[in-house]
Amino acid sequence: MTGDKVRIAVLVSGGGTNLQALLDAQRRREIPHGEIVLVASNKPGVYALERARAAGVEAQVVEKRRGEQTDFEARLTALLRERRIDMIVLAGFLSILSGDFTARWPRRILNVHPSLIPSFCGAGFYGLRVHQAALDYGVKVTGATVHYVNEIPDGGEIIAQKAVDVLPGDTPETLQRRVMEQAEWILLPRAAELAARELAERSTQP
Repeated sequence: MTGDKVRIAVLVSGGGTNLQALLDAQRRREIPHGEIVLVASNKPGVYALERARAAGVEAQVVEKRRGEQTDFEARLTALLRERRIDMIVLAGFLSILSGDFTARWPRRILNVHPSLIPSFCGAGFYGLRVHQAALDYGVKVTGATVHYVNEIPDGGEIIAQKAVDVLPGDTPETLQRRVMEQAEWILLPRAAELAARELAERSTQP
C-alpha cells in the first residue's frame, strides 16, 4: 500500500470501457481507499492502454501467446510484484487465470461479468455470447455481477449485482450497451472501493 491507499492493477484485453469507468470514478474521488497505479493487457495495441496513458496511469503489455499459461502468469506475477500491487481488477480481461495464480490473491481479485450470476456464466460465456444466451433463453431481466475471483470461472463470492431490463427488440449489441451503462459502469467502481476499503482495514488490524 502507498500511504493508506490500496495499490490497484487493472487487467484488460480490449477497448477498456470498464477501465474508463474506473478511471473516471478515481478522478471523481469515488475510490478513496484505492489507487489505480497499473493497467496491464495480455494483448498489444488495445485501446484500453491508451485510456490508461491518457489518465496518467502506467500501461504495460504482458502478452499471452497461444497455448501459454505458466510463463505468462510468471511474467504477470513479476510485474505485479515489482509495482507492489495489492489488488487486481479484471475489466474485460479475456484470459482465464489458473487456480495457482488466484490462490495467491485470495479476496484480492475482482471481476465484472455481464449477467446475474449464476445465470449465463462460466467457461465460454463472455462478451456478446452472454447477451445472446440471455436473449435465446427469453429472460426479462438480466444485469451484471462483480465477484471475487477464484479457481472456478465466475465462481467466486459475489460482491454486488444490479438488474437491467431486457426490452422487446433487443439485440445482443443493444443489450450489451444497456448492461454496461446501467450496471457494469456503476457497479465496478463501487465494488472496487468496497474491496479496497476491506483490504485497507485488514492491513491496519494488529
